Amino acid sequence: MNTSLSYVLSILWFVLWIVAIVDCAKGNSPNKVLWIIVIILLPFLGSILYFLFGRSGNWA
Repeated sequence: MNTSLSYVLSILWFVLWIVAIVDCAKGNSPNKVLWIIVIILLPFLGSILYFLFGRSGNWA
């Protein structure tokens, strides 16, 4: 993989991770602590799961 593409993807992944944590922390979900733990322990997958299921409140 091209080095510059790798840097860009790494930065995008990091931004997604930070946005997920901040969005979760500012929300008023009853499972806020659980979601933050999932996002931190599974950075990429946890962020995606949070945006798919956590914000809408359909799961956990």
